[in-house]
Amino acid sequence: MRAVDTNVLVRLVTGDDSKQAAAAENFVSSGAWVSHLVLAETIWVLATVYDRDPPTLAQTVEFLLKHRDLTVQDAEVVIAALVHYRNRPSLGFSDCLVLEIARKAGHVPMGTFDRTLAKFEGAERIAA
Repeated sequence: MRAVDTNVLVRLVTGDDSKQAAAAENFVSSGAWVSHLVLAETIWVLATVYDRDPPTLAQTVEFLLKHRDLTVQDAEVVIAALVHYRNRPSLGFSDCLVLEIARKAGHVPMGTFDRTLAKFEGAERIAA
């Protein structure tokens, strides 16, 4: 299966460049894999460049998870991260994803200086 880069997902989601959006749809039509890193970068681009709010970003993650032609790396990990993100959108999707990746790998507690992230099971606040 082929993989996609961040800019391909951004075109699929935004459609802001019609030629690139069509090319992106065509590329993924035979199936494409989305890594955690590309997913996190995509959400970051949509938040910072396109000024998308947390509910819209959460909907975007759902859209990508349900996309008929995309396979998201460890979808169950992404779904768990999405649950956390919806509960605490101020935390940021990437932080939620990092925690769930660590959990799946069996590497918890995950140390953090982030007080909000430390409230989640599997995270531990490091006092400085």
